[in-house]
Amino acid sequence: MEKRTLAIFAVSCNLFLSTSLFAQQQRVDTARTYYIPEITVSDIHQTREVRSTAPLQIFSKDALKNLNALQVSDAVKHFAGVTVKDYGGIGGLKTISIRSLGAQHTAVGYDGITLTDCQTGQIDLGRFSLDNVDQLSLSNGQSDNIFQPARFFASAGILNIQTLTPRFEDGKHTNISASFKTGSWGLVNPSLLLEQRISRKWTVSANGEWMSSDGHYPYTLYYGNEEGDLSSREKRKNTDVQTFRAEAGLYGNFSDKEQWRLKAYYFQSSRGLPNATTFYYTHSSQRLWDKNTFIQSQYKKEFNRQWVFQTSAKWNWSYQRYLDPDYKGSTGEIENSYYQQEYYLSGSMLYRLLNNLSFSLSSDGSINTMNANLNDFAHPTRYSWLTAFAGKYVNNWLTLSASALATVIYEQADKGGSAGNHRKLSPYVSASFKPFDKEEFRIRIFYKDIFRLPSFNDLYYGETGNNKLKPENARQYNIGLTYSKDVCPFLPYLSATVDAYYNKITDKIIAYPTKNLAVWSMRNLGSVEIKGIDVTGNVSLQPCEKLRINLSGNYTYQQALDVTNPDPASEEGRTYKHQIAYTPRVSGSGQVGIETSWVNLSYSFLFSGKRYTQGENITENRMESYSDHSISVGRELTIRKINTSIHIEVLNIANNNYEIIKNFPMPGRSVRATFSIKY
Repeated sequence: MEKRTLAIFAVSCNLFLSTSLFAQQQRVDTARTYYIPEITVSDIHQTREVRSTAPLQIFSKDALKNLNALQVSDAVKHFAGVTVKDYGGIGGLKTISIRSLGAQHTAVGYDGITLTDCQTGQIDLGRFSLDNVDQLSLSNGQSDNIFQPARFFASAGILNIQTLTPRFEDGKHTNISASFKTGSWGLVNPSLLLEQRISRKWTVSANGEWMSSDGHYPYTLYYGNEEGDLSSREKRKNTDVQTFRAEAGLYGNFSDKEQWRLKAYYFQSSRGLPNATTFYYTHSSQRLWDKNTFIQSQYKKEFNRQWVFQTSAKWNWSYQRYLDPDYKGSTGEIENSYYQQEYYLSGSMLYRLLNNLSFSLSSDGSINTMNANLNDFAHPTRYSWLTAFAGKYVNNWLTLSASALATVIYEQADKGGSAGNHRKLSPYVSASFKPFDKEEFRIRIFYKDIFRLPSFNDLYYGETGNNKLKPENARQYNIGLTYSKDVCPFLPYLSATVDAYYNKITDKIIAYPTKNLAVWSMRNLGSVEIKGIDVTGNVSLQPCEKLRINLSGNYTYQQALDVTNPDPASEEGRTYKHQIAYTPRVSGSGQVGIETSWVNLSYSFLFSGKRYTQGENITENRMESYSDHSISVGRELTIRKINTSIHIEVLNIANNNYEIIKNFPMPGRSVRATFSIKY
């Protein structure tokens, strides 16, 4: 209790210290976005991608428009090396796995502070729309930015969601943006954004959106696996979803060397949980309610050319309610409620020893608690302390980066015993070489040894949880080539990257039968080897002044094999050297955008090869490959200083109810229209 009180006090002090900055009277242009010199901001995104020492992929707000994406989960499917588990429809659960390492190994950042879910260890990307997103970036290993909270060093990959920051034209003090989306299956999605300049130093923003859809899309239900077996045309049931999101931000830009940001966030959703489409049974009545709110603060101060300080604080609260009114047990229904809280405080220092050599020290502390209405629930509390020391050297032909992360975990539970304490040191090193002075061609390598803690569900959930679990370890190796060039006025930009990687997971946490097939438990029984290649390419064509064509694409080949036990007589031996479940050997995506002075056109596609629903790669478990093609057309107009746009999309034009997860069909062909105004 004393540690929790101390953390609350520290967060409060951070917020109080930040708000005291209102008294300062330095003059600054609030229309400017400020960055520390550690990051090059004058280059376009693609240039940053090819110069990074570890694979980095970026979608700007303009690029996101060409993806025909409604949610963040739709956009990240177009990143190379990414697997998104999608249970179908707008309201279905959507999680991201980078290079087959699992969703729990992928950190999701929101405006520079990570999102957490200690209950499951994974973030549902379906809850984030793209209306207020300025940029999406995906880093394998970790980014080249060494001046960041220690949590960003503590994962195998990072998906960072950067929201819009207020920017004002000269003489303007108010920005208003509104949009309305509608489409197939009852989609209604209005949103509103307000930005106000209070003074030269202070700006505020507020935005919100509401989304509703019944999700009753048609699909074909098959009653067998053989050609000629019976089938019927059905509609998905219990797929309705309603969500509401609201955010408010306060921004203080006191000078080129001092900035502060405060954000409050609220989200709630109500959704039906459709059943798998099997065995003549389409009824479903289970429901899920989610609520999440957080307040986070960030403050940055550059004292001089050598020293920069940054601090972050966050309070997070989450609630989830699950209802199954058709439970066949004695109670007649199941109704469970779960509550999570987090208190988080971070501090970082950057020291520039030389113009091209810098070091950073970051330390994060957090307290996570969980409660539930279950009988004999453990009520766990996790205290985490992460400290990262990093260094970076840069010159015209070489970039070197290295870090060491020290993790200290203390855990306690009110009932049944806790998972105990953990201490671990995690190294990382990366390098990028430029062998030719006049060509932007680079060779890059990185190595990272990282782990992820078991989630509270893994440790404490009923008979399934196992509080003796060890952390799941992952070692990552990567070597790649990058190239970019401004060829000529007709071909103003060309870039390509090729990365080969090898990942090894040990002590993999898996569910395993104990007494019988009806009683399972979590165990450290798995080991996985992952080998793959990621290829990306971007081309911009400028045939004439008023016509621009942007082409991009990526391709992934990966072999993710279970190497737990080679003994054919054992249970694990049946899956030895088999591809792990739901991981395609080949996958890819592509986009084409045509920009003219009159209309903008775009086309995007996704492709996934064959996968297996179980670890055993047999015909009965195989899922066929699929592709998804979408097109859109948009027009922008300016009427009396009001920018208006109309955007019409046709999604999944082949009308294919493909499945990403077995027996959870995706929607077929649909239409979506967006009308927006900006003043």
